[in-house]
Parts: sequence; C-alpha cells; structure tokens
Amino acid sequence: MLTLYGSKGSGSASTEAALEIAGLPYRRVEAASWQPSPGLDELKRVSPIAQIPTLVLDDGSVLTESAAILIHLGLAHPRSDLLAADPARRAQQIRGLAYIAANCYAGIGILDYPERWYPDPDDAVRQAMQARGRARLHELWQIFADQFPAAPWLSGERLGALDILAATVSKWSGARKALAGSRLEFAALLARIDADPRVAAVWARHWPQP
Repeated sequence: MLTLYGSKGSGSASTEAALEIAGLPYRRVEAASWQPSPGLDELKRVSPIAQIPTLVLDDGSVLTESAAILIHLGLAHPRSDLLAADPARRAQQIRGLAYIAANCYAGIGILDYPERWYPDPDDAVRQAMQARGRARLHELWQIFADQFPAAPWLSGERLGALDILAATVSKWSGARKALAGSRLEFAALLARIDADPRVAAVWARHWPQP
C-alpha cells in the first residue's frame, strides 16, 4: 500500500486529494519537521530532510516534491484524469504544476523562513523581506491566472492535478484574498475546486471549519 507522510494544513493535502480522486488506497502518517512525533521518526528513515509530502510507493521507492508526486500519479493512473491524455494539453498542465512549485510554493518558503535566505535577519529586515515577498507572491498568482484560464477547469474538462495544486498552495499567505480583489474569475474557480466533494472531504481534514 502507498504511504503518505504529511501534516494538517500542509502541502500534503494536494497529494491526499489526488489519491482520493484516483481511488488509490493509502496509509496516512502524521509527520511534520517542526513537531517531534513517532511519525516524524518514521519519515526521517525514508526522507532524511523530512519533507512533506513524502509518498512511499508500493515498491518502496520514495517520492517527494508535490508537483512530481502529482505528475507521477497522473501518468501511472491515466484513468484518474489527473493529467490529460492529449500530449499538448498535458504539457501545459505539467508547465502549470512546475510554475506553482518553482514560483508560488518557493515564495512561501521565503515568507515562512526568511532566515534561510538572510542569516539572522533583524526585525526590520524580516518585515521588509516578508512584505516584498508577499507582494511578489500575489503578482505571481496573477500571472498564473492570466496564463492558465479555466476551461472549465485548469486541467480541462475535468478537475485534475493542476487544479488541486493551485487550490492548495493558494490557501497560504493571503493569496486567496488578493485574487478575490484582482482576478475574480480565477478566485471563483478556486472556490469551485474547494467545493468538489472529493476535494472538500480532504480539505475538511486539513482546514476544518470552526
């Protein structure tokens, strides 16, 4: 059985949603690098830097990086519609997944951990990095929205991997609020993704409503 290491409210939500859509059984292990736990000890044995999500496949091989995991699942399980069968459309979906991973996801890392990029920042430096980083992140989401229109989904006729990753990563750093004010159609698409029953069930575990 597949084993998924992750934590509530983290990027592992995208892998969970993909596994649910593909109808694949999996074992879920709660693990996060910032919280000691038996799950974290188990994760470190397969992923030394304790990345989440980490997906261990049936053959014992290890996958990290959200975009890579989603691409693998889409290619290995074509009936899931996580990726398009048409090569041209699939190429654009992979492009979109790589864009989110390289730009939006990476930008959130700078916001959350500025000390990884600037050693021992004082409060003024930290605030400046986070303010500019947040503004740049919102710009990158606007560029994405302009480049990847919904038709009716980012993935085409059916909700797929690109929709899942966009809906996950846009939950952080005020991106949804910024998009609601600047890209209404894209914000509405994200709301439709959230409302899909398969996605909503996963979101309820990761971001329970009060």
